[in-house]
Amino acid sequence: MFRTIRLDAVLVQAVIAGALSFSHLHDLAEAAGQNGWKAWAYPISVDLLLVAAWHRMRTHADNRPAWVWFVIALTASLGANIATAGMLDLGDVPAWLRILVAGWPALAFLGGTLLAHTPATAPTEPEPAPAASPNAPAADPVPDVTVQRAPKPAPELPPAPAPVTEPEPVPAPAPVAVPPALLDHARKLADTHHATTGHRIDAATLRARLGVPAPLAAAITAQLA
Repeated sequence: MFRTIRLDAVLVQAVIAGALSFSHLHDLAEAAGQNGWKAWAYPISVDLLLVAAWHRMRTHADNRPAWVWFVIALTASLGANIATAGMLDLGDVPAWLRILVAGWPALAFLGGTLLAHTPATAPTEPEPAPAASPNAPAADPVPDVTVQRAPKPAPELPPAPAPVTEPEPVPAPAPVAVPPALLDHARKLADTHHATTGHRIDAATLRARLGVPAPLAAAITAQLA
């Protein structure tokens, strides 16, 4: 199956520009004394150097040399276009232009050779380490040093609450011994008080009547109950 070539404005413009530049280079070379097939070889040489420089710029990272030769070929092409546009008398070409035209093949050959055979810069590989000699003494093994890290401090805990101490029980007072005579006298006073007031005598009244301490009056009251 044949692939169809789509014609567009860019392709047509490229063909026209190439044809005009080709004819201008041919006319300039012929005016400079290069007759016959040599006049046709000059535009081919310039265009091939342009293509080689452009290819080098697109395929290699280091394209500084390609830019130099691209500018040289482009200057030759533009110079021929300007010279043949009425800026130069092709019937009386100056000597310096004849020298440039005559030296162009060598210059184009040098540029094409450098562009085609200059190797691309490759990353440098590290040199391999020299192999150990079998008679060389074995290197001492490197001790396995294990670095022990200090344990992390435990988080501080809140202080424990103080234990609640229960109050000590108050010992009950020891029973007070009541003399029998005092108890009989107190019973008589209690009977008299009950007969008079209709109420039992209490410890405070009994204490006041007998003139005894409060513990003794309480003990007597408890025995009278």
